[in-house]
Amino acid sequence: MKVIIALCVLFVGAYCVPVFDDQLNNEWTLFKRIHGKQYNSVEEETNRRAVWEANLAKIRKHNLEADLGIHTYTLGMNRFGDMTHDEFKKQMNGFKMTAANQIDEFDRHTFLVPSNVAVPAAVDWRKKGYVTEIKDQGQCGSCWAFSATGSLEGQHFAKTKKLVSLSEQNLVDCSDKFGNMGCDGGLMDQAFQYIKANKGIDTEDSYPYEARDGKCRFKKENIGATDTGFVDIQSMNETALQVAIATVGPISVGIDASQDSFQFYSSGVYNEPDCSSTELDHGVLAVGYDKAGKQEYYIVKNSWGTSWGQEGYIWMSRDKK
Repeated sequence: MKVIIALCVLFVGAYCVPVFDDQLNNEWTLFKRIHGKQYNSVEEETNRRAVWEANLAKIRKHNLEADLGIHTYTLGMNRFGDMTHDEFKKQMNGFKMTAANQIDEFDRHTFLVPSNVAVPAAVDWRKKGYVTEIKDQGQCGSCWAFSATGSLEGQHFAKTKKLVSLSEQNLVDCSDKFGNMGCDGGLMDQAFQYIKANKGIDTEDSYPYEARDGKCRFKKENIGATDTGFVDIQSMNETALQVAIATVGPISVGIDASQDSFQFYSSGVYNEPDCSSTELDHGVLAVGYDKAGKQEYYIVKNSWGTSWGQEGYIWMSRDKK
């Protein structure tokens, strides 16, 4: 009986080993080299290879459907390819709606759409010099900080005609008293509150990004910009958002990036049927809007490096009912 039990255990153990597609060996090797992937053990690499193959299959299936006209956007393999979707969401999506109740009511103001304002058919603030280069938040849920600095960088340029890259690490390290949680998430409004109370935020050059929580090292002599407050756009009011983008500049926005299609977005107008307008988990920067054929979209700057999406950007569908 003991022999039979031992054989059964060995059989079950062998049965659980993933079977990989040998035709993908070269692609797997290339993926690891391009993205600098190193694993601590054979077991870890085996698990990551299994996740990568499953993600690759989803990407290829989606793109075949896109070729048939089922989808308006394509997916592509990127550095997140060896992560499960739950791992990805936990690490990358740090916009915390629950933190909103910590904002002082005195600081709450709502954007009022000017009457009889005529907005252009298309806007792209990148072409006007308002937008810094694509940045990379790394393995830190600090999207809220990048969204906040992006908006303030644009406003600082509008006032001074100088484009200054501002320090996300300053916000990660120093704005906890306003409800932000560094790499564990935060809110753009609370970042703006901190900058106002602090009378400024340091430059990126003086306070570079480290993708981890650290001790606050703000120095007033290195301030790159200040703010006097912030204005919120009414939730789900796309007319107000369009007018704000056209008349104010790049706008900090919260979106639902919880779908696995967002993880691997590559090109086209992102129109995800399961996308929520209320369950928001990621902070980004709307830098303009336009249309492709009959498809209207926002031009959105992400903070996941240039290897994601369209050189770091995504076209997100707008005015979808």
